[in-house]
Amino acid sequence: MFHAWRGIRELVLLGALWGVYSLSRLLASAELEPALARAQSVLETEQFLGLHHELSFNHFVAGHEVLAVASSYYYAAAHYLVTAAVLGLLWYRGPQIYQQARNGLVLATVMALAAYITMPTAPPRFVPGYLDVLAENADLGWWGAGHSLPGEMGQLTNELAAMPSMHAGWALWVALAVALVTRNPWLRSLGWAHALLTGLVVIGTGNHWTLDVLIGWAVVSIAWALASRLSAPAEAAVAARRSADVAAKSVAR
Repeated sequence: MFHAWRGIRELVLLGALWGVYSLSRLLASAELEPALARAQSVLETEQFLGLHHELSFNHFVAGHEVLAVASSYYYAAAHYLVTAAVLGLLWYRGPQIYQQARNGLVLATVMALAAYITMPTAPPRFVPGYLDVLAENADLGWWGAGHSLPGEMGQLTNELAAMPSMHAGWALWVALAVALVTRNPWLRSLGWAHALLTGLVVIGTGNHWTLDVLIGWAVVSIAWALASRLSAPAEAAVAARRSADVAAKSVAR
């Protein structure tokens, strides 16, 4: 019963996190002009760094129907389903591993939310010349034009939340979490492949700049490191308690 209540508590916590994350548009400015100005700054920074290849890649994806539809489905589904599946796996593997990884996910999402509220940035699909791949294929899936949620639920999304990309960030979190719970090279490779593929998909569909992806990965890396550091004392305390229990049982015998 206690374990069941803990599970319900976690579902409520994560549901609340997703709700706040999705409803950030109510707190963030909806003014398009400043968001486009920030997008232009991102583009110019990428040009300076030699990272600006989004336009040609976006047109390549949009120009190949199978690739465009597959990318749209991956963008709309994998972000939620894969993350939820890995959270379930972590829960099954034990509370310490789960809490460390969950704390990293929550911290990264809160950091990203702060960026969305303080500096809304337009995605490439808002910039002339770029194509909105999800919108072009909205009649083939459940998502609406310009977002990955079903139909009218898109009103709950923040369309000026390009920087950083939490599609990319959560995908990297999946890779780190899978690496934490298994040494199987194939499963680890799948985790890293998901992170890389998500990065390509969000750029190819016109939803994020390359810098959005890189900074999303950086945010998750920092949050993961902080969560790991914070969980170390708790893990040490649990290990010490287990050692004491073993010693007490040995003495009792």
